Amino acid sequence: MTVRSGEAYYNPLCREKLVIRTPASHTGGERAVMDMYVEPGGFAAGYHTHPYSSELFVLVRGELRVHIAGRDVVLDKLGQSVLVPPGTVHRWFAHSDTEETFVVVELSNKADRFEQLICRQLFGLAQDGKTNEEGRPNLLQSAITMREFSDVLRFSDRPWPVQRMINGALAPVARLLGYRGCNPEYLQRRPWETAELEELPGEVLSRLHGGTSVQGHL
Repeated sequence: MTVRSGEAYYNPLCREKLVIRTPASHTGGERAVMDMYVEPGGFAAGYHTHPYSSELFVLVRGELRVHIAGRDVVLDKLGQSVLVPPGTVHRWFAHSDTEETFVVVELSNKADRFEQLICRQLFGLAQDGKTNEEGRPNLLQSAITMREFSDVLRFSDRPWPVQRMINGALAPVARLLGYRGCNPEYLQRRPWETAELEELPGEVLSRLHGGTSVQGHL
């Protein structure tokens, strides 16, 4: 099931809510725009890369710290942005202890697969208590999910050739035990809520690759 504009997906462990603004289904799967709301103390689930996708973060309000390629970039002013090129190790963290942070995220390339992995599988596992405190699946679930979605996301705590070997060895065991790369239940699960999209300031729209065309999905 594809995601739709206005649908909200929530990860309780990462304290992150994604509201779909421009779904991948509107762009042939090549681009998606999401409103990301991060509660104080929120974080991305581990240091990782997107092998073939770029990820753009544009701040609307609050503060976000993005660790990218070994350095920290703090977004704390309206319209500030950081672009994460394909294959670059990164992770983001809420940088404010008192207020919610609102960032618009634009993903280019394999956006439909990104929606399926993040909004459906990883958020679904977190909601069901099937991840660790960082929001990452257990070893067997990770082996089969990250093997299936290796074109979308790769955690960077081990070199990719080592991960590929481990995942390849564990995936058959995971399948025998009933694990799925993307659980069909999560594909059918209703979104957390349906939200009204906020109007984006011009400083934010000008940073997005789609420019003012993004307003067409408000």
